[in-house]
Amino acid sequence: MTALAEILRAEIAATGPMRLDAYMAACLMHPQHGYYATRDPFGKAGDFITAPEISQMFGELVGLCLAQTWLDQGAPSPVSLVEFGPGRGTLMADALRATRGVPGFHDALQPHLVETSPALRARQADTLSSHAPTWHDSACTLPDLPTLSIANEFFDALPIRQFQRQGDGWCERVVGVSDDTLTLGLNSKRIEPALDHRLDDTSQGDIVETCPAAAPVVDALARRIAAHGGAALVIDYGDWRSLGDTLQAVQGHDRADILAAPGSADLSAHVDFEALADAAHGTCKTTRLTPQALFLSRLGITQRAEALAAQMSGPTLEAHHAAFHRLTGRDEMGTLFKVMALYPDGAAPPPGLDP
Repeated sequence: MTALAEILRAEIAATGPMRLDAYMAACLMHPQHGYYATRDPFGKAGDFITAPEISQMFGELVGLCLAQTWLDQGAPSPVSLVEFGPGRGTLMADALRATRGVPGFHDALQPHLVETSPALRARQADTLSSHAPTWHDSACTLPDLPTLSIANEFFDALPIRQFQRQGDGWCERVVGVSDDTLTLGLNSKRIEPALDHRLDDTSQGDIVETCPAAAPVVDALARRIAAHGGAALVIDYGDWRSLGDTLQAVQGHDRADILAAPGSADLSAHVDFEALADAAHGTCKTTRLTPQALFLSRLGITQRAEALAAQMSGPTLEAHHAAFHRLTGRDEMGTLFKVMALYPDGAAPPPGLDP
């Protein structure tokens, strides 16, 4: 049993069953024992690999997409380039390298990183040492400037709540203790007005997930974009509307029990893009939800892959082809991952996406 498991058991014994979002928050960001607070989880030596770590092409194309958006909106200066949950800083580094030739873009840029993990901030500082980024704990402290932002696999790590349909009401799933072991259970049934609209498309026993922390992030971004211009790219796995239990733990690149080793495994859940769009509407516009493969194809990933392949051979070329397939294949990230953007009313959507 992990040190964090002992802490959580004691808390539950003292105060009762714990909501899933509180459990996730503790597992991921406990200051001494939280998963992200204590390690670099990325890459082959970690627990999972994100798109920027798979291939440089991903960050390059995302950077060029945002640079074109900046040009389409009149090349404002200064402009914030923001990444949420920037991992090792790989995506930002690739985006900045790919956009060096865009006239005036780097002169206008102010890089900002929204990151709460001290361990990952240190890694990002090394990766981006020549670009002098500014770090933030939340979107609320970003400057009031035109804002070009990237959130790649950020929202899936925000803590969720789960509700199971019972007649015309809902029972919330919680973490309790049985025989000194963490277990999942259900609170008593109650009416959840925020889920009234889900009574039409769910049945007895269905699970619906909500993410209370997501809406404030989207609202803060949408207000900046509406007031000052820019765009926000959200790239993540999920779909338009939440349905079913998608909470998962990953450790050593394999699925794990979400309760077995708190603080030692990554926890994430599918993103409900409809909820993100709802949080932005009334403030700024959102694009249609687009599969990652289609988005990258429209931005020219096939041509970029061919150009890079022409300089490769042997195992390096094989790895390059495998990376291309992983980013775009229907059986890989190509359809599971989706892309949606926030952008100002009256502006064109970012390249690769439809209004």
